[in-house]
Amino acid sequence: MTNRFEDYLCSVITEEAEKLIERYHSYHNFLHLEHQRNKARVDDAPEKIIKKPDYWSQDKKFNPFYVRKKRKAIAKSITKKLANGTYKPSEPHQKKIDKPGGGKRVLSIYQLPDVAVSRIFYERLLAKNKHRFSSFSYAYRNDRNVHFAIQDISVDLSLNARAFVAEFDFSDFFGSISHEYLREQFDCNGFYISEEERKVIDAFLGEREVGIPQGTSISLFLANLVCWKLDKTLEGNGVKFARYADDTVIWSSSYQKVCDAFTAINDFSTAAGVKINAKKSEGISLLTREDLPSELSSTKSSIEFLGYGISVDAVSIKPASVEKIQNQIAYILYRNLIQPLKGLRLKGLRIPSGGRDEALLSAMMQIRRYLYGGLTSHQLESYINGRTKRIKFKGIMSFYPLVDDFEQLKHLDGWLVSTIFRSLRLRAKLLNGWKYNCYADFPFNVKRNELVEAFRERKIGAHGKPLLEVPSFLLVQKALQLGLKNRGIEGVMNPKSNEYNY
Repeated sequence: MTNRFEDYLCSVITEEAEKLIERYHSYHNFLHLEHQRNKARVDDAPEKIIKKPDYWSQDKKFNPFYVRKKRKAIAKSITKKLANGTYKPSEPHQKKIDKPGGGKRVLSIYQLPDVAVSRIFYERLLAKNKHRFSSFSYAYRNDRNVHFAIQDISVDLSLNARAFVAEFDFSDFFGSISHEYLREQFDCNGFYISEEERKVIDAFLGEREVGIPQGTSISLFLANLVCWKLDKTLEGNGVKFARYADDTVIWSSSYQKVCDAFTAINDFSTAAGVKINAKKSEGISLLTREDLPSELSSTKSSIEFLGYGISVDAVSIKPASVEKIQNQIAYILYRNLIQPLKGLRLKGLRIPSGGRDEALLSAMMQIRRYLYGGLTSHQLESYINGRTKRIKFKGIMSFYPLVDDFEQLKHLDGWLVSTIFRSLRLRAKLLNGWKYNCYADFPFNVKRNELVEAFRERKIGAHGKPLLEVPSFLLVQKALQLGLKNRGIEGVMNPKSNEYNY
């Protein structure tokens, strides 16, 4: 080990610490603003309680402020241990988190210096070996991502009116991988893994008999390494597939080939010690348009993969993800317009008057920020019309840049308008209960079919900005579609797409 490595390790430790410090500051700022809003809106607002992760007190090296301060000494100590082969990560904090489909997932939270070591060796292993991985493996790589998988699936399925599709998921994939099978992969299939890297891998595997820790970068490389033989077998069988970690979808015009692929999945399950999740695995189905006849009872018009719904002629947001989006918007409206009126008395509430409703303004700006990420409809329209050459997409829709199901987007636009309209009617009713009759005033006198135009024409502030405008799923998606053509997937997608819990 050289001083050069020590300096690099120190810089990575600093980056990891500052990442968590920034996150903590953002949490603190959000908590303060939320507390101020609570005091103004509701009776008996809860006290502002600033919490720190409980494991920060478990060891100082979980605390990013301490680690940043001691980064040079820590880097020097770890460099020596790596050089003499005695490095071992400290015991991680085990955190149980809910899985979307039920049950718990155990996440290993490592001390920050160990996070830095894991990241360095992950990047080193990936740089040497990523060319060996299948092009149909999309997870945990810097040359593949979620949206590449969705595009490849949708384009290929659109070429055929029907295809046989197999969908598989593994139970506790990370936690049940056979170490014997894993280590066999070190010496075959053309992967370059040095003795030092093997020692670091063994150090992170620790005393566990099976499984790899979920929550550290080096495990991401190992997960793809374990699946290499499966990927190559599927390629050899002549089927198309996309694998994102343990989520796999396989398709072919040949039913026999898809059955052979199932055999390969089953063989891998036995060899690697990873069980197939029967509850989440859809098995083999015929994917076809709804208007076409089918000879199979197991027939579907779309499949779900990584937050998307994919049919032979459209890409949409999957129903569960749509529900999450709708729930968030509904909560924003409730939090601003309804909740403050449901207490035993009104406190710090500015009653709508003269066509002004500050709570509505706050709600619309929050919804717009949620969907657009700080952009305005005017900016999106300028981009679509060519007046603006470049914008940065954020917001929830930047996690779904490939959606082209415009009927779904139109439906969401209609749902949004209806939800705003119903929220305003309920708000007017509650205000009337407090002896404030606002039925004849804007915005409560606006008809549903006139709401979008009326809100857009309403100018706010000295500069007369249309801050009440209703955002549009369809509009932001048209801008994203143009961005895809001009800049490609990576130019418009949210950089956190691979971390998003779809």
